[in-house]
Amino acid sequence: MRAVLGPTNTGKTHLAIERLCGHSSGAIGFPLRLLAREVYDKVRAIKSDGQVALITGEERIEPPGARYFLCTAEAMPRTAGELAFVAVDEVQLAADRERGHIFTDRLLHARGREETMLLGSSTVEPMVRALLPGIEVETRPRFSTLSHAGSCKLSRLPPRSAVVAFSVEQVYAVAEMLRRFRGGSAVVMGALSPETRNRQVELFQSGEVDYIVATDAIGMGLNLDVSHVAFASLSKFDGVRQRRLTPAEMAQIAGRAGRHQQDGTFGTLGGSRNGGALEFADDEVYAIEQHRFAPLTHLFWREAEPRFDSLATLIADLEAKSGIPELAAAPEAIDLAVLRRLVDDPAIAEGVKTSGLVRRFWETCQLPDFRQQGPDLHARFVARLWQDLREGQIGVDFVAARIAELDRTEGDIDTLQGRIAAIRSWAYICQRPDWVLARDEMAARARAAEARLSDALHQRLTERFVNRRTAILMKTVGKDAGMLRVTLDEAGQVMVEDQPIGHLEGFRFVVDAGASHEDRKLMLAAAERHLPQLLALKAQALVREELGELTIEKGQVLREGRAVAQLERGKSASRPRLLLARELAVLDHAQKARLTGALEVWLESSLVPLAPLRALEEGALSPEAGSEVRALLLTLAAGGGSIGREAAGLAHVPKDKRPLLRRLGVTIGALDVFVPALLKPAPRQLLNAIGVDRRPLRERMEPVISLKGPLPAGYRRAGSQAIRVDMAEKLFRAAHDQRARSPGRGFSIDVALATSMGLSPDNFRLLMRDAGFRPGVARQLAEGAFGPPTPVRWSWRPPRKDRSAPQSAPRPAPQGSAFAALADLVR
Repeated sequence: MRAVLGPTNTGKTHLAIERLCGHSSGAIGFPLRLLAREVYDKVRAIKSDGQVALITGEERIEPPGARYFLCTAEAMPRTAGELAFVAVDEVQLAADRERGHIFTDRLLHARGREETMLLGSSTVEPMVRALLPGIEVETRPRFSTLSHAGSCKLSRLPPRSAVVAFSVEQVYAVAEMLRRFRGGSAVVMGALSPETRNRQVELFQSGEVDYIVATDAIGMGLNLDVSHVAFASLSKFDGVRQRRLTPAEMAQIAGRAGRHQQDGTFGTLGGSRNGGALEFADDEVYAIEQHRFAPLTHLFWREAEPRFDSLATLIADLEAKSGIPELAAAPEAIDLAVLRRLVDDPAIAEGVKTSGLVRRFWETCQLPDFRQQGPDLHARFVARLWQDLREGQIGVDFVAARIAELDRTEGDIDTLQGRIAAIRSWAYICQRPDWVLARDEMAARARAAEARLSDALHQRLTERFVNRRTAILMKTVGKDAGMLRVTLDEAGQVMVEDQPIGHLEGFRFVVDAGASHEDRKLMLAAAERHLPQLLALKAQALVREELGELTIEKGQVLREGRAVAQLERGKSASRPRLLLARELAVLDHAQKARLTGALEVWLESSLVPLAPLRALEEGALSPEAGSEVRALLLTLAAGGGSIGREAAGLAHVPKDKRPLLRRLGVTIGALDVFVPALLKPAPRQLLNAIGVDRRPLRERMEPVISLKGPLPAGYRRAGSQAIRVDMAEKLFRAAHDQRARSPGRGFSIDVALATSMGLSPDNFRLLMRDAGFRPGVARQLAEGAFGPPTPVRWSWRPPRKDRSAPQSAPRPAPQGSAFAALADLVR
């Protein structure tokens, strides 16, 4: 027998599952039905459906040949030695006021034939050693680090966070704020059915929402991918009084952060003051981070097998003390409180005389208070139930009618929660072996009703606390806009990931009227990213519908060769003004405005290749540019992206401004200043089409062309040929690299690069001469010598335009002149 103890995220439950599957039979008792169901699914996947059973108060799936049992602690088989392996999870709950005596009994008596394992917190170690001498205790360290992150406002809560509250009202309030500001959250409370909790957990696990709001039930083994746990309160009502959580309880909850090797953080939720000041004390932070807590000094005990001779004997046994110092008498639990109240009613007590009736009456009092109504109201329900059970079994028609009354999915969240709690009571009743006729049929009906109610409750929770539209926008705003799927339907509605965010009125985006203030800001942010492409799609569709295919030529927008609009120079070269042709001026104002809007959006999308030119124009307006750079950029923009170096005024541009020019895509070459992106065919053709650059146009912008007529835009003359300015710069740089490698007298230049471009040798020499390069005289081979010619040695000096002006000596004044006399006086 051994105890495996340690903080959360140490793999204790995983170890128990491995040991269970390694034996011929076994059982594990869990504190929650939800956790039992989770492990049941895992073991069933390993051992097959026919060998695995799930036994809880409300649910019993027990195949005839079952050998492995996953149970709640209350439903565990108590007989020792019948199964090869037995484990009890979270044994520290033996110190719980309400259920502690159950876990204490399992700790003392649940035994496996071959192996017994107790799992829990290290705080229970002294009690385990005292009550079970000779037990082997194994302490496991946490896989990941848990650290304190301080207080955090809800608006800055990191993704994959869990917020823990301790009342339904507080859970709803936090979830509502997360819905408004972060798109929503999953909600997990002990009052929810396991099915609803599973669906809500899946909502978080799948990533549909990044937040989960839960009560302290989250601390009992729910495996979630949580990176941060934020406490909305540090105190709770424990059934007797409002008190601050113990450090061990804090750690049990905070330990949900970080799974396996992933580190986690915990802290408080800033701005909330429910339940006292939200600050961890230094000693609490130390205890949680280092997993050091005060050990338990006692466990709660109650006689698990009382005598049923009479009601008085039963109560006396249930109130008896153990006589063992480590085992304190359990506080009055709900079942004993109900028993006392019903015994005080003579009409009930007088009818419970025999041992069999006493046992049956006690079993009835042990019906869990699923509705959380308290002892008085719950006692009334048990009293009515006892009236039916005292005479025998409850009839099928009566049970079916009660289930049918509850099997209604209309209503709000609280209404559905109440129905689920009530149906759980009937599910428990139908699971008892001798309480209901046609037990299996009624149990199946109760489970089916609970499943339908759970689906409806999940839908209501999602509708109230998850704003799918906001969640989608929160996930995508700030990321690459290309990752966001934005569409425009035929009705003009704008959809983000199939969620409507607004519509287009003409060419104006209008936010969905039903959106909240926070949603409106997010939707506008998403729309701004994609609005140009959406407007372009709509404009293209409208233009095709009304005008057909359009082209831009010679400063006009043409349709089948006829002018639809004129393009005039606007505020800058890249932003021409559009004026409708006279033929369209007869349209009424509304139609003309609609068509003009469509054409303007169409033109804007057509001018996308001129983005580098617009960057120059905008850079010229930047305060960072200064007057010298502004003049250069405006001259370069007016030249369509390339000008000769002599016209650039570089002598006036400070050296510290050169990085700004590079950021704008400007290259300062040996002979030209140019923007490489504007030398491509698309922007050159567009500049020519809108009438900005009327120089001859080359459709393909080849590197080297034969020169016939005026020099085309983007080219430099090279003898009888012309070379594109960026290709010329490539040749100049290659030559300067060769010069740098040969610091002596003369250097060689490889003409192969020029030849590959199509530049003839003679024209190459003329081009290089413009850049200051001079070829030497080739040395002839000696007479009778054979071999390749000696390479030509080149030299370089700055081009004439870059040389300093020569300082010539002043001419002497003619003798006898006034200037000569003045010179003599100066001397």
